[in-house]
Amino acid sequence: MVTPSPLPVAASSLPLQSFDPATGPIVAFVGTFVATALFLSATAHVAARNVLGDVPIRRALAVGPVPAAAVVALAQHGPGVTLVVTGLADLLAVHVIYRVRYRTAGLVTVIHVTISFLLTLALGSLIALLGTAPT
Repeated sequence: MVTPSPLPVAASSLPLQSFDPATGPIVAFVGTFVATALFLSATAHVAARNVLGDVPIRRALAVGPVPAAAVVALAQHGPGVTLVVTGLADLLAVHVIYRVRYRTAGLVTVIHVTISFLLTLALGSLIALLGTAPT
């Protein structure tokens, strides 16, 4: 028995190779960068508070744009390259901005990636669920 795809027919019939994230106006890139930077700043603050204790949110606002810029800049290079470069950028940003050792920065980065992944998964699932709601 074939199970139906949860994606709309138009989206599920497109091959993955036809997806080009670098098309669109500059406003789309700026909007994506700002939204991603704010999201990553919030999750960086949660991660830093978890590891370092009471830290000012201004530092998290400086950390978030660094991996966000890497994500937007490397959107065409595939998930492997993007994840590695973004993780390293996040690690260096945490190390420099919070003035901690690389080992501590690595722990903050691992927790930051975990929180960001889980929150993205939860929000994506919520959006998918709301997309199936009757109108």
